[in-house]
Amino acid sequence: MKKPPAEIVASALAVTTIFVSMPPYNLPPWAIFIGWAGTFAAGGPSKAVLQKIWVTMPIGSFFAFLIVLCFQFASQHLQGSALILSQCVILFCLNGSMMSLGRIRALSFIPGMFFGFASYFATMFGGFGPVPHDPYAALLAVVIMNGLGPLYAWLNARFASHHARIEEGIGSDGQIEHHGASHNGAG
Repeated sequence: MKKPPAEIVASALAVTTIFVSMPPYNLPPWAIFIGWAGTFAAGGPSKAVLQKIWVTMPIGSFFAFLIVLCFQFASQHLQGSALILSQCVILFCLNGSMMSLGRIRALSFIPGMFFGFASYFATMFGGFGPVPHDPYAALLAVVIMNGLGPLYAWLNARFASHHARIEEGIGSDGQIEHHGASHNGAG
């Protein structure tokens, strides 16, 4: 049986994000797309890529969560220049600590950390999650939704027929050359 085109499978999967983002949970559907696209950007949904992205995205979300908690604490006790300076120190130390984890081989996919990091801030400050602007609810929501992204990438790769993309280049004779290259796409 012939598989449907990747555009059809990816679009059908994209439609499902409407339902997972509906009230009362108000989950951030775009966090799925970040994990999905990140999976393909890292090379596609192979076992190695899935392992590294599923491990690193929650780490990034957790460090963003810690930054939010520390900023909230600082804002309750400081103001003005002292608050701004404390936020600079908090961000510098926690971001640096997160990135330092990338020196551990199993955690070396730092872009995955930033997929989770950015997704958390957008969830928290965008008011997404079952309790808008709650740091704990935002963490739970974003980890779940980012985690679905690589699954969507796997489903897309597994059930879709992918097309060859024509890549053009200029040959030594000045003529346009066409080269077929495999292409896997995300929603």
